Amino acid sequence: QVQLLESGGGLVQAGGSLRLSCAASGRFFRINDMAWYRQVPGKQRELVAGITRAGNANYVDAVKGRFTISRDNAKKTVYLQMNSLKPEDSATYYCTGEALFPDGLRTQTSWGQGTQVTVSS
Repeated sequence: QVQLLESGGGLVQAGGSLRLSCAASGRFFRINDMAWYRQVPGKQRELVAGITRAGNANYVDAVKGRFTISRDNAKKTVYLQMNSLKPEDSATYYCTGEALFPDGLRTQTSWGQGTQVTVSS
């Protein structure tokens, strides 16, 4: 089993910053690609940013230049630094990651429970 636990959400004024964290735990060999998604009620979950194990990152256009995804492989943690937040960034943010098990063959994609980000205007 692989668990992902997010933290760092909250209420912030427009223009402010938040840093989300997501820590992985469980009996796995390593975590491969990780990503942050967000979802608002009534809409599909959308990819915000992704990062490979080597640190290569990609972003949805709406957050480029404002959000930064990073990871600490030793801590099995992925971060999302969110700056210049806008009301339209308000959503529940979820992290996801693909775990590789010790046999070197099996993988499992897991999701966190989500953390709420609310940006007031």
